[in-house]
Parts: sequence; structure tokens; C-alpha cells
Amino acid sequence: MGLFDDDFYSTKVSRSRGDEASKGSFANRKHSVRRSRKGLSTWQISAFCSLISAVVAVFLFSVLTGQMSHETAPKSVVTSGEVTPSSDPFDRIIQAAATVRPAVVSIINHKEDNKELNILDESALGSGVIYKKVDNKAFIITNNHVIEDSSNLEVVTVDGETRKATLVGTDKVSDIAVLSIDAKGINTIAKLGDSSKLRLGETVIAIGNPLGLGDTLTSGIVSYTERKVPVSLNQDGVYDWEQEVIQTDAAINEGNSGGALVDLDGKVIGINTMKISDAGVEGLGFAIPANHVIDTANELAEKGRIARSYLGVYSVDLNNPYVPLAEDQRKELNLPNNVKDGVVVLDAVGPAQEAGIQFNDVITKFNDEPITSTLSLRKYLYDQTKIGEDLKITYYRNGKVNQTTVKLLEKPEE
Repeated sequence: MGLFDDDFYSTKVSRSRGDEASKGSFANRKHSVRRSRKGLSTWQISAFCSLISAVVAVFLFSVLTGQMSHETAPKSVVTSGEVTPSSDPFDRIIQAAATVRPAVVSIINHKEDNKELNILDESALGSGVIYKKVDNKAFIITNNHVIEDSSNLEVVTVDGETRKATLVGTDKVSDIAVLSIDAKGINTIAKLGDSSKLRLGETVIAIGNPLGLGDTLTSGIVSYTERKVPVSLNQDGVYDWEQEVIQTDAAINEGNSGGALVDLDGKVIGINTMKISDAGVEGLGFAIPANHVIDTANELAEKGRIARSYLGVYSVDLNNPYVPLAEDQRKELNLPNNVKDGVVVLDAVGPAQEAGIQFNDVITKFNDEPITSTLSLRKYLYDQTKIGEDLKITYYRNGKVNQTTVKLLEKPEE
């Protein structure tokens, strides 16, 4: 008897020969039935059932996970620069990248100090985003630090074409700059999204030119939507400004600055600007929110600069834990014991000088609002005042409180 013979699995109860003889017709009928089933063996039935089970299992898995076959899976469709969402998140990344890639360019900054040697370093490489076309010009958003100290700027498009770029305007405070190039052949313009609607954990992609490897795509999530990062505008180690940024763990490296941070709808929701680079630090990249970028970019494209109120004081913080005043300096100010915060004037020019502000005056209020540091002084001027307005200043001189009013002028170009 073979191991997989039908009889091995038979549930027939054995009968005596007498019983079989007495029921000959029934036995013969059973025998004929069993003989007819011999044509389909147990191993054949098992193999067939296994095949059917495998097909059903694969089909159910595909339905439950959304990983349908190539022919039946729903696809994202790009029409007029818009992405029709797909149920497959990986497909959405592919489609979003395809939508924005042609609008992201590589920027080469030929600096004066490298001009004679004809060399480039990492700081001379960056990225940019084509965000609008006007007549025969295409305008590109990038970072101020990408184009700083440039003698000649070039842009490399996604298809490898190199074009001469013109600096339209730049702003050190926001770290935004705008370039222009000939619009001939430029068919894709990036759409800027609403960065205020970003959510923690949302998938984003970064496109740019890291280390000169143009047209590079990385992906990650939004780690934080409104992170405030301290910035030293003069690169002197003293934080005198803070940048509100989107934090992401998408890989951002040297050369990514000025490139696009994109959501899964194919819209630019940020301009990649910096990363924290230190031993043991990973996944800390930052982008300027699109909502903060667009107004600055448009003003730069129109006027070439950002108009801000100007007071004309150079100062240090009275109470700065990183750069504390020496004890003899504090005594020289002769301040009351209750005055703990403010800014000490090192020099006064322009409007401040005309209003009588002098060396070692300690400014504590603008329009009766507390001024606790150089950062708060600058933020108040830039965010809450307008050029030509009168500003009331409260300050201490030789231990006595004083007030004066100054008419704010426009900040001169640096």
C-alpha cells in the first residue's frame, strides 16, 4: 500500500466475507464507486487545495495592505502641476517629487577669494526653487548665505543646463535671497503650500544639491512645526536673532540650503536652510516655513531689499548668561537693584544719537513694553514698528530713569 494511496485515508469499516456475500449488490456498487475515485489521488487533491489557498492568501494580503498589482493599483496622476492623491504613500512620494523636481535648481557661487584659483568649496554650493515667472524672467528663492560674497552666480537646471543668474535682492535677517534667470525653456513653477497647516509626523521630502550632488531627494517627517532657533547675524557668537523653522529628520547637508521641503501634495512648504552638525547628532534639519518666505521673496523681487525700522544703537545684553558683564562694568552703570534686564548701549548713531541716547545708557522699554535683550529690541523694531513712526524709549543713565522719543528711519543697506 502506498503512503498516499486513497485507502490510507479510507474511513470504511472492514466487513466479514459473509456479510459481503450476503450483500453482493451493495458491495459491488461500493467497489465500482471506489474504483472510479482511484483516478484522483490524495496528493493531487492536496496540491490543488494548496494552490488555491496560496492564491486566495496572496489576494487577501494585497487587498488588506493596499499593495495591489501594477495593473489594478490606484495611481497618482499629475495634472497641471497638481498631484491627485494615491492610496499608496510611497507612490505619493514619487509623484510629489516628480512634480517639484523640475523647479529645483543647483546654485554655484563663484566667490571672489576662489576666483583666481578657479576652485569651489562646499560653502559655494547651494540650491534654489523657481517660484514664479514674469515676462522673460524666472525668479528663484534661495538662502542669503548661499549667495553671500558672490562675484558670479550660476544655476544648473534639472536637465543639466547651466545658466547665468542675477542677484535680485537679499535679506540677511530672514536668510532669504532671490535670483533671476532667463525664463526660456522653464516650464515648471513650484507651488507654495500653507506651512501653517503642517502636522507633526507628516511625511516630507527634501530636494536639493547636497555636496554638489544635484537633484538629490531625501525623505522624512515633520519633527516640529514651529521651532525657534537662535541665530548670530554677525557671526560673532552672540545670538541676536531667532529664526522660526520647521524641524525635520529628512537628511539635509551642505548644499541643500535654499532647496525645497515638499509635502505629499507636491507643494513647497519650506526652504531648507540649516542643520545641526555635531558629534552624535542626527536628523536635525531645519527649513524656513513657506508662509514666512513668500512675502519676503516678493518684496525682494519688487524692491531688491526689505525695508525695516532703524534706531541706530549697538548694544550688549545686561543679563546674558553666555556673555555676562564683568562686575566692574555693572558697578559703572550704577543701576538700581530692581533693574535686572535691558540692553547696554555701546554706541548710538542716526536716530538714537539725535534723540540723545549715549554710551552706557541702559534701555529697558519701548512704548512701555519691556526690552530684556538685544534680541527683543530687534524683534520689537522689526515686527511692531513702521518706518517714520515715533518710538518712546525708557532708559537708565547713571542710575536715573529717563524717557525720550525718536523718529524711526529706514534701516540702511549693510
